[in-house]
Amino acid sequence: MRAASNAMPLLLAALMAGAVPVAVQAAAPAGAAPAAPTMPQLADLTRGLQSQPGFIDVWRDIDKGRVLLSVSALEQPFILASSLPYALGSNDVGLDRAQMGETRMVHFEKHGAKLLLVQENTNYVANSPDRDERAAVRESFSNSVLWSGEILASDNGHHLVDFSSFLLTDRHGIAARLADAKQGGYAVDAARSAVLAAEAKAFPDNVELESLLTFSGPGQAEYVRQVGADPASLSMRQRISMVRLPKLETDSWHPRPYHPYSGGFDANYVDFATPLASSIDVHWQVRHKLEKTDPTAAVSSVKKPIVYYVDRGAPEPVRSALIAGASWWASAFEKAGFKDAYRVELLPEGVDAQDIRYNVITWVHRATRGWSYGNAVADPRTGQILRGAVTLGSQRVRQDILIAEALLAPYGKDAPADKHKLAEEMALARLRQLAAHEVGHTLGFAHNFAASRMGNGSVMDYPHPILKLNAKGEVDLADAYGVGVGPWDDYIVKYIYGDFGSGAQEQAALAKLRADARAAGMLYSSDQDARTPGASHPDGLLWDFGPDTLKTWDQLGGVRQRALQTFSPGVLPDARQIGELEARLVPVYLLQRYQAEAVARLIGGGDFDYTSAGDVRAGAGKAGINVTPAEVQRQALKRLTDSLRAEYLALPANVLDVLTPPAAGYERNREYFATRMDSVFDAFSIAEAGAGQTVGFLLDPGRLNRVAWQHARDVQQPGVREVLAQVLDRTWKREPVPASVIGGEAVQLTANWVVSDALLNLLEGGKLHPQVAAEVRQSLLDLTQWTQKNPGKDVTAASRKQLAELVAAYLKDPRSVKLCGAPPVPPGAPI
Repeated sequence: MRAASNAMPLLLAALMAGAVPVAVQAAAPAGAAPAAPTMPQLADLTRGLQSQPGFIDVWRDIDKGRVLLSVSALEQPFILASSLPYALGSNDVGLDRAQMGETRMVHFEKHGAKLLLVQENTNYVANSPDRDERAAVRESFSNSVLWSGEILASDNGHHLVDFSSFLLTDRHGIAARLADAKQGGYAVDAARSAVLAAEAKAFPDNVELESLLTFSGPGQAEYVRQVGADPASLSMRQRISMVRLPKLETDSWHPRPYHPYSGGFDANYVDFATPLASSIDVHWQVRHKLEKTDPTAAVSSVKKPIVYYVDRGAPEPVRSALIAGASWWASAFEKAGFKDAYRVELLPEGVDAQDIRYNVITWVHRATRGWSYGNAVADPRTGQILRGAVTLGSQRVRQDILIAEALLAPYGKDAPADKHKLAEEMALARLRQLAAHEVGHTLGFAHNFAASRMGNGSVMDYPHPILKLNAKGEVDLADAYGVGVGPWDDYIVKYIYGDFGSGAQEQAALAKLRADARAAGMLYSSDQDARTPGASHPDGLLWDFGPDTLKTWDQLGGVRQRALQTFSPGVLPDARQIGELEARLVPVYLLQRYQAEAVARLIGGGDFDYTSAGDVRAGAGKAGINVTPAEVQRQALKRLTDSLRAEYLALPANVLDVLTPPAAGYERNREYFATRMDSVFDAFSIAEAGAGQTVGFLLDPGRLNRVAWQHARDVQQPGVREVLAQVLDRTWKREPVPASVIGGEAVQLTANWVVSDALLNLLEGGKLHPQVAAEVRQSLLDLTQWTQKNPGKDVTAASRKQLAELVAAYLKDPRSVKLCGAPPVPPGAPI
């Protein structure tokens, strides 16, 4: 009877665990070992369920809301990726429809009665034929177990597990994204979440699984309140994709070594099996697999073309613009020797846009305008792209229309009847370029912010509309955006995808391509040298245009002046409430905001190459930094400091006299200038924003540190004291503002305070070298002495007196002074 008493707890445990009960054997004779329980058969547990055979066999248990997997390939790596078929709709949080999540390389392991899903550490490898050498690296760095499940049944090497618990976890990092955006602590509410078993699909090379996740949280923060039906209960869908990896040993396609001048992205890892004299830091070009049917032909058809599909949710005329713009890349592939290798189509009706087999351009809606993205799922071992996913924010095109209408004032009583159509034409031209740009990222191409030096040099740049004045002095939007890919785009397609054989032959051909591109004057500067306010590369610029930074500044200045002179209710369609005038003033008043950054890059600036030691030795690349000439730096300094003067910052009467608070039912938002006058337009705040834009670029600590060093090495270059002297001479120390400038003295004092606050914050930030900080302090001391000798009158006198007291107090005891931060500036990008 002892054996029988042991059987009951086993049975109860099985019942409590939800397992199928097994027959209890008759009690064994005393002293005999109990019989092992019989494991259920896989066929028994899947009987009546919907079968989905594929890369991993899937069974849908729709009645119970479960997804069962039958896993046979153990220890075999594959790709695990997440995405969001249904999302949050907040640009600020960044959880967009169709957003791709992190790509992981994983495998299943069996340990006893458990199946584990393990993420491999792809950052450290040993690509060696020696098993022990590979094991030494694998054992040195930690993998991660992502999930564990009980094996329900095993049959001929197939192990059945209920994968539902994995699908009900936050694999996409939704809660972390909400927390990072300061929206509060959210967590999955299991009671209000469900596995969407009916959506589970399996194919020969991928499995697609989906769940509804509800996140509970405080629901008090701005962004979730803006978009959530109930901000304390956010429900989204999570897609989990499992993707078969290519078989490297049987694949005729081979990875291509990455070069910093390729213009592309790289997949990288540390390989401890490289020869001792070689770098262990391995980089591969990220690219789609593209193979000619005839490798010997200069131009050949391909075994499998690259096809992109446009979201059916994009309306006309947007849909046609997306297809047209994304199709521009076809010409570059043709020039690279691939016939009919690339095309763009409308997604067929009924096709699952989140199926990882499809490269998709998704038209995404958000509560506010925001960025667009191009992401790729790639094999971490080789950089081979397995899927391209483009996200295009729908409100960007409306921003382009707004900018064009603000410049043209097409609804005025004297405007031609069809003038407003020019705004839509410009916006659609931008949309075609944007589609090509984001698809380019998913083809493996990086930003090239220097391409604008070559006109329409590349769709991989950020383009500012090319604005000019026509012979009548009117704003001209004709040819605001380029058409088609540029010479840099032809180069990167040929470099990254061109078929040049392999080994030394391939490397020689690629070296010639690089040399020819440099000889043609193709410049290259990407994100790391373009996005910070104090960046030094004078060509790595977002949203600029033209080969000459200073000439473009002057050209845009003329357009800005004309647009302000003609600004009127005619910038608004009849049905819009008049309070929107201010939102349309923003891009006009700040029209030179991006070119101001370009001008600032010339101060303390210097260009340099992305290259290799071999290219430098071969004369195909240069080492070191080419410092911007002193005279160019001084011209740039003059233009920037001119933009701190009241003559530039003050608004004309025709603008001031029409600006109206938002109407009932409407309110100010981030697209308006800040105000400290309740709902009324604040002319002080707009001057603060304009001045703050300039000083943010000019008085960047990195820039001033470079200026100090350049002057130390060559005294002909401007130094820190010269830069600060010119800033103060054109603001605090300037001559009286002409009476013709409306509110001129008040506007100038506004800009003056922005400058002095910025100088004090420079010292407070602690990023200046001590000797540079000393020059800033001395400049402030000199300014206070000047104010004592030049006290001024009325409001000017009050400000000068308070400035002297503030500077003295700060320099004596910084902790005794509460500094003002940078003034708020309405968002510009993305356009």
